[in-house]
Amino acid sequence: MEENIQGKQKNELVEWIKAIVFALLVAFVIKQFLFTPVLVKGASMMPTLEDHDRVIINKIGPKFKSIDRFDVVVIKMNEETNYIKRIVGLPGDKIEYKDDQLYINGEKFSEPYLEQFKKELKDTGSLTYDFTLDQNLGETTVPEGQYFVLGDNRRVSNDSRNPEVGFIPKERIMGTTSIICWPVKHIDFSFN
Repeated sequence: MEENIQGKQKNELVEWIKAIVFALLVAFVIKQFLFTPVLVKGASMMPTLEDHDRVIINKIGPKFKSIDRFDVVVIKMNEETNYIKRIVGLPGDKIEYKDDQLYINGEKFSEPYLEQFKKELKDTGSLTYDFTLDQNLGETTVPEGQYFVLGDNRRVSNDSRNPEVGFIPKERIMGTTSIICWPVKHIDFSFN
């Protein structure tokens, strides 16, 4: 009888170990290949994202569907640094900013995610200085397979306007994000 109880306990322990190992394996696969949290560092995406917000990036989405204009993406800049920026220019686009207004291929585009910020800053000048791709990067259009990205806080963002950052190849885009998961007061499941 005692051997039967010990055998059941041993079997139960083995089943618990299997369940824990399986759960850890599933968590690892999800984090590595599907979704992962990323810490926002800096003010370049304010007011959309604030310093120390945590967002969840969707790593699998961009592999199966196109990256769309105005998606917020996480970009692998180097081994230690990721940037979080907004896609503004798609391959083949001609981008220009004039009088704090975005023009893509000569057409005026609204950026509703910036309206409140522009109102708050209107007495101190424009949010985005005037530029063209040719002036900043020596290209008239966004090259094939690359993207032009901007931070929402245009006055402080180190983004595609800077030749050191430049156009972003699709391979460096880790994924898209639209979920703020931390801190609690900032939780949002669709901030785009």
